Amino acid sequence: MPKTTVAKKPAKAPVVKPVVPLSEAILEKDASPRSAQECCEILRKMAESNPTKVISRNFFRVYSPIAESVWNAHFGTFHEFKRQAGIVLTRQQHNLEKEIAKHASVDHYRKFGAERLEWGGKYLFPREGRWKTLLFASDLHDKEIDPFFLRVFLDVAKRLRPDVAAIVGDLFDLTEFGKYTVDPREWDPSGRIKFAHNKIIGPLREACPDSQIDVIEGNHEGRLLRHLADATPALRTILADLHGMTLSDLFALKKFQVNYVAAADLAAYTKRDFDDELAKNYRIYFDTVMAHHFPYARDMGMPGVNGHHHKHIVWSMFNPQFKAYEWHQMGAGHKRHASYCEGEKWHNGFAICYVDTVTRATTFDYIAVTDFAVAGGKFYHRTKDEVCVPGQVAL
Repeated sequence: MPKTTVAKKPAKAPVVKPVVPLSEAILEKDASPRSAQECCEILRKMAESNPTKVISRNFFRVYSPIAESVWNAHFGTFHEFKRQAGIVLTRQQHNLEKEIAKHASVDHYRKFGAERLEWGGKYLFPREGRWKTLLFASDLHDKEIDPFFLRVFLDVAKRLRPDVAAIVGDLFDLTEFGKYTVDPREWDPSGRIKFAHNKIIGPLREACPDSQIDVIEGNHEGRLLRHLADATPALRTILADLHGMTLSDLFALKKFQVNYVAAADLAAYTKRDFDDELAKNYRIYFDTVMAHHFPYARDMGMPGVNGHHHKHIVWSMFNPQFKAYEWHQMGAGHKRHASYCEGEKWHNGFAICYVDTVTRATTFDYIAVTDFAVAGGKFYHRTKDEVCVPGQVAL
């Protein structure tokens, strides 16, 4: 049997109700001139009569008795009209509100950063005697360190037993928190931190058990701490792996009796302000030698060292207090085979400084690390296991 076709009922057209009944609109507009004050009074009364309504330009056009050209001549834009009427904040009030919000947004950095100020001088090991020896290195960058550099540095520390051994910024690399794109699947922040503990700081303490060891905060450490305060996903990995981590745990300060030198305010809002704050991170030894992460410290008028740029440069300086002296920008500990950087142009090396505390005279001995190194008459040669740059020579 043929199928019976049932006629469908036509769908009802949806009833569209006007948002505002046209009967309430004021269609005839008064285009006669009015003062700015009169326009503002009309707008304020409209806002007071409609406390749950956002007074938009279109709403005012439909319901106000005055023509748009009247208020437009006084205020230009409707938003400025609302500002002048006191309906919304003025530009100045809004800017002040944004400034308060900006500073409030970084309050958590201040709270977190206060703890690190307590660790600048917990573990001092003063020694008697006129002559002092300091061992400086910078930009070790955790797992990115050149293994040959690390072997030479630790052996020199063991032989030298310096009064002070200082890492002048960037003990860590932690690319997870850098400015370059990193595949999250390759994240290993806790592994990098443990490497710095077990392969750098721990062996350094073992090599010179009675020396003062300082870590001066560099841009990588400062960046890490700001991320920690923000609890980014990579930092949550660290928190999960290291359990209840504190600043002391992060840098192994208590475990290996290390001082953490930092004076920068982590709450700096812009990158430029943050870089200016990092300039406050330095230490002066025996009132004679300065260790600073950035090279502009050489203009502070005393002998010293800096890191950051991974290139060895020496400046000959003079002033009446220290007479002729040197400022060394040290090479890095970071291997020269590096991602995102022209690492082949870098230098590897560290510095030894001898100080006469009576005359405040200084002598620097810079140890360059290439395919070989020489320190105190001892030769070191790179082995096959320590080759990390194409073309490097092994013993």
